[in-house]
Amino acid sequence: MTAYFITGSGTGIGKTLVTAALAHQLRDAGQGVRILKPVLSGYDDADPAASDSGILLSALGRKPTPEAVAQITPWRFTAPISPDMAAAREGRQLDFTALCDFCRDHIGSAAARHETVLIEGVGGVLVPLTDSETVADWIAALDIRPILVVGGYLGALSHGLTAWEAMNARGIPPLSIIISQSSDAPVPLDETIGTLARFLPPIPMVALPHLAPSDRIWEAAPDLLPALG
Repeated sequence: MTAYFITGSGTGIGKTLVTAALAHQLRDAGQGVRILKPVLSGYDDADPAASDSGILLSALGRKPTPEAVAQITPWRFTAPISPDMAAAREGRQLDFTALCDFCRDHIGSAAARHETVLIEGVGGVLVPLTDSETVADWIAALDIRPILVVGGYLGALSHGLTAWEAMNARGIPPLSIIISQSSDAPVPLDETIGTLARFLPPIPMVALPHLAPSDRIWEAAPDLLPALG
């Protein structure tokens, strides 16, 4: 089984770009890839292609139809807030057991097809999914290797180190860290990496410079595969 969980120190820092780029690069290397984005807040039924799930499907060469989005993202909520709150606004509740079973079923069937599974989380690693579970609990339940995406904005160092501490304390230390440079980064990317490295054990750190927006932005990303170990 080869499965990875892409999580982040916060929201809007590049998890979807990282996941799309990894999928694109694995496919270019001849590897079968399966992407899941099981939970999504801020989903617009009228524009599935613009959603995170739509972007991930496009990176796999699949048309981002509503049906295709539903296949990889069963739990979709309209409000762009934490899933527990977004679900409550719709009179719904995310079933944590069903969520984990959905992921495990895909991991099992992908293993039989020798596919690498990339699961993109939602929000930051401690964002609530239900009244009692967070993304960190989801990662722990699946028992797969997490990759932590950290931003490059002012405050990202504290957020990144805090996320690492929280994950390590829960027995899910990141396999690697990808530093996704922000457009308003106050310091160069190598300084952010150097500072993180001083406070963390020796784990792979991969730099993702800020990329100009484009329809297929994931194709412009540098080699991120070292993050997979």
